Amino acid sequence: MIAKKPLVSIIITYFDKKKYIKKTFNSIFDQTYKNYELIFVYDDPNKDDLQLIKELLKRFKKKKLILNNKNLGVAKSRNLALRACSGAFVAFIDADDIWKKNKLTNQINFMINKFSDLSFTSYGIIDEKNKLLGVRKVTVDANYKKIYRSNFIGLSTVIINRKKIKKFKFPNLNTQEDFALWLTLLRKGYSLNHLNSVLSYWRKTENSLSSNNLQKITDAFKLYYSIENKNFIFSIYSVLVLSYYKLKNNILN
Repeated sequence: MIAKKPLVSIIITYFDKKKYIKKTFNSIFDQTYKNYELIFVYDDPNKDDLQLIKELLKRFKKKKLILNNKNLGVAKSRNLALRACSGAFVAFIDADDIWKKNKLTNQINFMINKFSDLSFTSYGIIDEKNKLLGVRKVTVDANYKKIYRSNFIGLSTVIINRKKIKKFKFPNLNTQEDFALWLTLLRKGYSLNHLNSVLSYWRKTENSLSSNNLQKITDAFKLYYSIENKNFIFSIYSVLVLSYYKLKNNILN
């Protein structure tokens, strides 16, 4: 067990997730690990849900609410949240995902024992009615070659050690922004360690099933071509391979 539990900053960005946000909040509030702060970014120009969010936040002792005047997207919103973080560790959860109650306890202990820079875990896949559809197991640590063609790191499973990775930010992409960050950190030599346990649940909804396929393809090309500095032909090839694995995973799950 940890003698002195470090503060964990939990980042959530919000856009039109009223149907699921209460379950997400409950899964955070029920954590066995209690030394955390909640950094909530309201990124929806429609403020109809704001009063609900403020009411739900009242349960949390340590929290910060950031209001965007216009929709900035997840990358810019998370970067705003990172500036407001005080924790030694940063955890991420999407506004429709769920954590198991021992998520932070198990993962923080794992990271401290392993001297990990960043960790990620296996995760379950649930539908809009919380039915379990499948599990995505992670069995190996991430390296650049392994995740370049298929990103197997779920954002809501990730915790970053800020004492080791002091400066980082999400690239300005509408999608694939987390994938781009993992590749950047791997290129810089940081360790991305896996924990095989299922500690999170990713919600598969109609909106998550490629209603913005063109945007995802465009951002994937930007990732490979502009951020990873690959040539044009290899970037196109990489997008095709990434799309294949995305489609394969959706079919299997």
